[in-house]
Amino acid sequence: MKFGIVIFPSKKVQDYANSLRRRYDPHYALIPPHLTLKAAFEATEEEIKEIANKIYTIARNFGPVEIKINKIGSFKPVNNVIYLKVDSPEELEKLHIELKTAFEGDQEYNFVPHITIGQKMSDDEHSDVYGSLRMNDINFEDTADRIHLLYQLENGSWTVYETFRLGKE
Repeated sequence: MKFGIVIFPSKKVQDYANSLRRRYDPHYALIPPHLTLKAAFEATEEEIKEIANKIYTIARNFGPVEIKINKIGSFKPVNNVIYLKVDSPEELEKLHIELKTAFEGDQEYNFVPHITIGQKMSDDEHSDVYGSLRMNDINFEDTADRIHLLYQLENGSWTVYETFRLGKE
């Protein structure tokens, strides 16, 4: 089974991201707007129980994370992805590193905190969309107080397996 670890932003940020994703992201219906902490990985039902325990322990050692979003970015020329750029406070970086170290396997890309709003576009479409979107005035401040372990269903959509509160109860 495929799993991943994410932060879901506030409803306000999700509503804004979805207003753009609806048009520019073919994965719009498969997963809500999110910030990926650990990219998709394979695990069995037995392994995921141990993984969930590790995530629980890690989450308890971190307090809520402040997130600021104030611009749109792109991963071009690596790929035609447009995203809401998340200013990365030190705590978010530490949380990512802690999760990355706790689990085997390399990540395909470096950690760039973001919320995808457009992907799988032609070069011309990417250029047009990115050119107009980056003119938008964006200013969101959010506090993430939980992380989510997701799993992928047979139809390709993602759903929550377990949620972990950041900080001690």
